[in-house]
Amino acid sequence: MENLLDLIRESLTSQHTYIQLTIIMASFVLALITANLVSSKFRVFIEKPEHESARPQQIFLHRIGHLNFPIFSLLFLKISSELILTLDQENWLIAIAIAIALVFVYTSFVREFVSSPLVAKVMLFIGVPLLLLQALGGLPYINGILETVSVNVGNINVSLAGVLRVAVFGSFVFWLGRISSNTGQALIRNQEKIDFRTREVAAKLFEIGIFVTVFLLLMQIMGINLTALAVFGGAVGVGLGFGLQTIASNFISGLIILLDRSLSIGDFVELEDGRSGFVTALNMRSTTLETFDGKDIMVPNEMFIASTFVNWTHKNHKQRYRVDFSVAYETDIRKLVEVIKEAVATHPQVLSGGKYPIEERPDCEIDSFGDSGVNMFVEFWIEAIDDGKNRVGGDLLLIIFEAMRENGFSIPFPQREIRILDAESKPAIKRTG
Repeated sequence: MENLLDLIRESLTSQHTYIQLTIIMASFVLALITANLVSSKFRVFIEKPEHESARPQQIFLHRIGHLNFPIFSLLFLKISSELILTLDQENWLIAIAIAIALVFVYTSFVREFVSSPLVAKVMLFIGVPLLLLQALGGLPYINGILETVSVNVGNINVSLAGVLRVAVFGSFVFWLGRISSNTGQALIRNQEKIDFRTREVAAKLFEIGIFVTVFLLLMQIMGINLTALAVFGGAVGVGLGFGLQTIASNFISGLIILLDRSLSIGDFVELEDGRSGFVTALNMRSTTLETFDGKDIMVPNEMFIASTFVNWTHKNHKQRYRVDFSVAYETDIRKLVEVIKEAVATHPQVLSGGKYPIEERPDCEIDSFGDSGVNMFVEFWIEAIDDGKNRVGGDLLLIIFEAMRENGFSIPFPQREIRILDAESKPAIKRTG
């Protein structure tokens, strides 16, 4: 106890202690000035996004702006510590300040970038003590103690330090990789000046790069020799190649789809088996189609390469449809045609008027002569798919029915002629309708 008091007394009376304290205060002041200067030059660091749907890079830079002061403090303290060491002076007080600044940077990072309260508490509970021990030089001593607690399983030595290292740093690397992947893909997909398919390809390649990087880092943390893994992977890769060839085929097919521009988000696609829907997602393995009744169809990407499908909205969102109806034979067809054209053109989604070419305006024609009347049809164009929320065909049937009734046109009903044959009398004819 007396030795500790003597050490404290000596430190308080030492000139080097006050020099270090002055350097620490100067470092913090300089860091504060530099952080304010950077924030004033780059307003994105201090301007808060108006809403959460702002561009990811804007939100990211704004959160980074809150870390300017802690980062600059740590930077200037490290520079000061190295300068003190070159002068053969003591730097124990600066080392403590560096440890505190490092914890400050870490806690600020967790507060700004970790949204889950539970994950934030776990990261602070585990990370702060580890950073303090590392900064103060105590972590190697603790690690040496934990290395003595080990179990040999054949030729493999499993120590408590190794298990904790894999659990702590492996979880952090996995979390950081997931956050980096989501953020990077969002940044790439928000580059509106770049073609959509190029963005999707770049986002998928970025996701693969992050996955490979995380995998290699986890292997290093676990202490697995990557050279031996490469030799082993060559043998295993052949076997996996046959087992995972479908996954590989779907992945390559997804890249081909994006590059050859055959599919885009929002396209209406009809498959060879009759299923149809709007493209809502292009993933590494499959493409998601959303049907009109709210169901999602997961279609393997290779189906769009190996089989036929119809892309209704590939290059043109305008579609042509027809509605069939019948009229009595005594109808004035020429007058009916004009009435039906005008009636159909009143629908707000039907393309009509002089601004459209004549072939895209509503057109009414005779289809055939039926048993009970003349079979007619109306062709029309709309800038949508006639189903789901755009049930134009059903609306037009009602419009046609009302227009015919208002103008005195009748819809025929089936008529049959029945003959009753009698050998002793003349055939009797009875007409029914």
